[in-house]
Amino acid sequence: MQDLMDRFKIEFGEGGEVATFFAPGRVNLIGEHTDYNGGHVFPCALSVGTYAAARKRSDDKVRFYSMNFPESGVIETTKNDLKFEKAHDWANYPKGVIDIFQKEGVDIPYGMDIAYYGNIPNGAGLSSSASIELVTGVLLDEIFELSMDRVRMVQLCQKAENEFVGVNCGIMDQFAIGMAEKDYALLLNCDTLDYIQTPMQLKDHTLIIANTNKRRGLADSKYNERRSECESALKDLQKHLDIESLGDLTEETFEEYKSVIQGTVVQKRAAHAVLENRRTIKAVDKLNQGDIEGFGKLMNDSHVSLRDDYEVTGFELDTLVEAAWNNGSTGSRMTGAGFGGCTINIVPQQEVDNFIETVGRTYHEKTGIEAEFYVVEVGDGAKKLEEGVTL
Repeated sequence: MQDLMDRFKIEFGEGGEVATFFAPGRVNLIGEHTDYNGGHVFPCALSVGTYAAARKRSDDKVRFYSMNFPESGVIETTKNDLKFEKAHDWANYPKGVIDIFQKEGVDIPYGMDIAYYGNIPNGAGLSSSASIELVTGVLLDEIFELSMDRVRMVQLCQKAENEFVGVNCGIMDQFAIGMAEKDYALLLNCDTLDYIQTPMQLKDHTLIIANTNKRRGLADSKYNERRSECESALKDLQKHLDIESLGDLTEETFEEYKSVIQGTVVQKRAAHAVLENRRTIKAVDKLNQGDIEGFGKLMNDSHVSLRDDYEVTGFELDTLVEAAWNNGSTGSRMTGAGFGGCTINIVPQQEVDNFIETVGRTYHEKTGIEAEFYVVEVGDGAKKLEEGVTL
């Protein structure tokens, strides 16, 4: 934080009151490709995230600086001239939040100076974009005394990514980052936004994120394909059942009616959506009972389903997960869209060093790629850190 404040002073000068803010990254523990199928997800916030220092101005100028992209220098615009510009790269995310806030009738009377620093690993799929959106939302709320409802803030940040940046993301990332509490995960229904805060009591276990360092080249096109397949399955089922989504189905009802779905591949896609949703609800029950081993087994089952029924894993993710299964993990699965990105692992604390060394070596031997490992804690949601200090 001191480095960020020092950099703020260098880039934007002294004077005025500067306040500091934080929004975490997030990881989804279980419940993958369920969000757009009317099912549940189970994300938690991480201890890594995006920090911001912000100062209100007396004019309309808005100036952005990131310690992660010093080569971009200070990016300057005005609060009344916010448009997507490719050259502005990362700054389009906070620009989008300010723009959408104003379009939705939120009064932002002045410009501001904002410096950012993020320690979310690049390209790890831990949602750095939603993190920068929420830290911007929180700082706007605080420095302009908006008293905004937090769920509304979450929705506007998602809208900024959808409409301003042009990325068709769901609401899970922004919701997890905006609503999280330290040492809790969120069981969230992405359709209704009903959620339950669940204690993450891992006892003598630790969360480790492992990055395949494989670029997720197929994720976008296959995402659209899977979504279309699930919509097709739902239409077939709706001819026989009064349901709104695949998430409405129990295992028993799906088993009874799955034969009405046209095509074995589409049946498999629907099977994942239905069973993963039920798995997620069961996993939360296991966690509430203190059954870490039971939770881990459901994580393993989730990966098998994503590999065999949904077919979104790939050689690198499967290799990393199988190495984890064989070297001390209590549970391991891919997390995120698939075709690269990260795995999430629950590992006994006494096995952490051995796990990282052995799994990393096995993965490198089989893929030729060096994996990266992040031992993470379940962090707090987006928040103000310190009251303003005069520079």
